[in-house]
Amino acid sequence: MAADQTLAEQLEQLRVSQTEFPACYPQLNPVDLFRVHVAKTLSDVTGLDAKTIYPLLQRTQTLEHGDLLLPVPALKVKGEKPNDLAARWAEQFPDSPLVNKPVVDAAFLRFFFKPAPLLQEVIPSILQNRTTWGTNPLLGYKIPGDAQSGRKRIVIEFSSPNIAKPFHQGHLRSTIIGGFLSNLYEGAGYDVVRLNYLGDWGKQYGLLALGFKKFGDEKALEEDPIQHLYQIYVKINQLVSKERKEIERLEAAGEDTSKVTDGGLDEQARQYFKAMCDNDPEVIELWKRFRELSIERYKKSYARLNIHFDTYAGESLVKEESQVVKKQFCVDLKRHKAQSMKTAEKKMADTGITELSQGATIVDFSKYVPGKVGKALGKALVRKKDGTSLYLARDVGAMFERNKLYEFDKMIYVVATDQELHLKQLFKIVELIGDNDLRSRVEHVNFGLVLGMSTRRGTVVFLDDVLRDVGDKMHEVMKKNEAKYAQVTDPDKIADILGISSVMVQDMSGKRINNYHFNMDTMTSFEGDTGPYLQYSHARLCSIFSKAGVSTADIEAADLSLLTEPHAINLVRLLARFPDTIQNTLKTHEPTTVLTYLFRMTHALNSSYDVLKVIGSEPELMKARLALYDATRSVIKSGMRLLGLKPVERM
Repeated sequence: MAADQTLAEQLEQLRVSQTEFPACYPQLNPVDLFRVHVAKTLSDVTGLDAKTIYPLLQRTQTLEHGDLLLPVPALKVKGEKPNDLAARWAEQFPDSPLVNKPVVDAAFLRFFFKPAPLLQEVIPSILQNRTTWGTNPLLGYKIPGDAQSGRKRIVIEFSSPNIAKPFHQGHLRSTIIGGFLSNLYEGAGYDVVRLNYLGDWGKQYGLLALGFKKFGDEKALEEDPIQHLYQIYVKINQLVSKERKEIERLEAAGEDTSKVTDGGLDEQARQYFKAMCDNDPEVIELWKRFRELSIERYKKSYARLNIHFDTYAGESLVKEESQVVKKQFCVDLKRHKAQSMKTAEKKMADTGITELSQGATIVDFSKYVPGKVGKALGKALVRKKDGTSLYLARDVGAMFERNKLYEFDKMIYVVATDQELHLKQLFKIVELIGDNDLRSRVEHVNFGLVLGMSTRRGTVVFLDDVLRDVGDKMHEVMKKNEAKYAQVTDPDKIADILGISSVMVQDMSGKRINNYHFNMDTMTSFEGDTGPYLQYSHARLCSIFSKAGVSTADIEAADLSLLTEPHAINLVRLLARFPDTIQNTLKTHEPTTVLTYLFRMTHALNSSYDVLKVIGSEPELMKARLALYDATRSVIKSGMRLLGLKPVERM
C-alpha cells in the first residue's frame, strides 16, 4: 500500500482485491479485510501465495493473545525451522496501517489490529446493519455469493414429542437446540424447513383409543388434550399391566390363557392399530382428532420459547402406498406427498439386505458391515410378523419422502445421544441401499441428558409445567429486591421471559454432548453466567440510552477517534469477533459457542461502565461512547435472538 494513501483509500483498495480469496466477505465481516491485508503483506515477505496464507490465519482464543494467529508449521515450508521462519518474517514485516508488527510466540505469529481502522470498520458497519450484522446470508446460496444460483434448502427435524406422553427432557433439549440451529442457518441465508416429526403412530394409539372409550372426557380433552390423553394412557396401561399379570398367573398354573389373550386389551389395541393402518374412516377420525388438538396445544407452548414449525409431520404420514400430489408443506393424510415405506422396503429387498426371521423382516448388519461396526449395529427389526410397520421402517420411508418432497441440500436430525444406534442403523440402511448421495446430505446432531428435571407437582414432566415452575421461581427471586421489583411494569410477563431464558441458557451453557443437572436455584440467579444475568446486562445497556437522550443520527455521526481507552478498544475487538463466532458455529453446531461469546461480551461491557461513563462526559465524547454501546447492544441483542431468547429492555 502506498504511504501517501489515506486510511480510507487503503481500506477501499483491500475491498476490491479481496475477490481473489475464497470465503472472504469483508463487506459483512471486517476481520476478513484485515486477513486479506496480513495475507498479502506476508506473501510479499515470504514469497508464498497469499491464498495459501489466508485460510490459515486463525482467530485467537483470547484478546491477550492477539486478534489473528498464524501457525507457521501449517505452511509446510521446507529447509528452515518454523521458529526461525517466524522470527525472520516478523522482523521483515513492514509498517502497516492496519496491524502492528507481529509478535513471535515460538512457531506462531500473533497479530494485533490497530485501533483506528478497527473502530472505523466495525462500529459504523454494525450501526448500519443493526439486526443482521454478524450473519452472512451469502453462505446459503448454492454457489456462495451468487444469488442467481438459488438458495440451499435445509430440513431440521427437532422436538418431536410423542402425543399423549410427557414432553420429557430429551424433547426439551431437542427443541432448544433445534430452534437455535434453525435461526443459525436462516441467518446464513438457507431456506430452512422446521420440521416437527411427531410420535403419533403405533399400537399405543390403539390402546389410547380404547382408553378414551373407557375414561375419556370431552371437556377435558378440549381444555388440555396432552394432559388428558396422558392420564388416559396411564389408566389403560394399568389395566394392561393387570392383564399381563393374570396371563403370567395362568401360565404358571398351567391353565388356558386364551380367555384373557384372545379378547384382551393388548389384542384389541393390536387390532385397532391394524384398522388404523388399513385407513378405517371411523378409527382414523378419532386419531386425527387427538393429533390435531395436541398440535394446537403444542403450538402455544412453542410460542413461549420463540419457536415455530413450518410443518408438523409424523410417523403416521409415512404412507403404506405411494401417492403423488402437488409439492407443498402439509399435515393432512390425504394431501401428503409420500414416498411409501413399501417403496423403501422394496429397495432394501432388491439389494438383498432384508431377510425373514421367525416371520418378521429384519436387517442383520453384521452380514454387510465388517468387524466391530457391523456387530455394534446388530440386527434391526423392520416389520413385525403380523405385518405392522416399525419405527425404523417408517424412518427409512420418511427420509425418502422428505428427499422427494423438499429436495433438500441438507437435513439434520436433532436427536438425543441415546438414539444414536437407531440413527446409525437408519443412515447405514440408506447407504447399503446404494443412495450415497442422500446419505451424504443427512446428519445427526446429538446431545446428552438433562438430569434431575422435575416439577413441583411430581416427577412427570410436561413443558408447560416446567416453564410455569421456573417462571414462579423467577418471580420469587425478583421480589427479593423490593425497590427494583416496584419499578417493573409487568412483573408476571418479565418473570415468564426471564424464566424461559433461565431454562434455555442453562441448557446451552455446555457442550451438546454433555449431560447436565437441571438446577432451578442456579439457573434463576442473577449471579454467574445465567439467563437472568444476560437479560440484566442487556436491559442495563438499554437504560443508558433512555437516560442520555441522544438521537440515533447524532450517535451514528460520532467521532470514533475519541475512543482511546483500553476498555473501549477491547470492546471493539470483541465486537469484531462476532461474525467469525457465528461462522465457526455453523461448523460445530454448538450453541455454547455463541453463548460463551455473549458472556465474554457482557463481562467486558459491565467492567467498562466506570471508565467509559456517558452521563456527565463531554458531549462529543458522550456520542462516541454511545456509538460504541449502541453497537454492543445490537450485537448482544442479535446473539440472544439467535439463541432463541427474547431480549428485555426494562426489568
